[in-house]
Amino acid sequence: MHTAKITSKGQVTIPRQVREDMGVTAGDRLDFVRMEDGHYAVVPASHSIKSLKGIIPRPKGPVSLDDMQAAIGAGATGE
Repeated sequence: MHTAKITSKGQVTIPRQVREDMGVTAGDRLDFVRMEDGHYAVVPASHSIKSLKGIIPRPKGPVSLDDMQAAIGAGATGE
């Protein structure tokens, strides 16, 4: 269990291991989310745009405008 102390200015130093586990560093923002039971969850509010790299696979080759239109149409109709 990790414990932190609140200063007279309302500031908290998050223990190193907790920061590493959450993947946050200096300058990152945190959200405080109130749960149904009244407790709060602390979650990272922002990540670098670089963290999105690679989540969408690249096409295996060039994609024509016709192929793009067909994919958009299929997605819109749920096919």
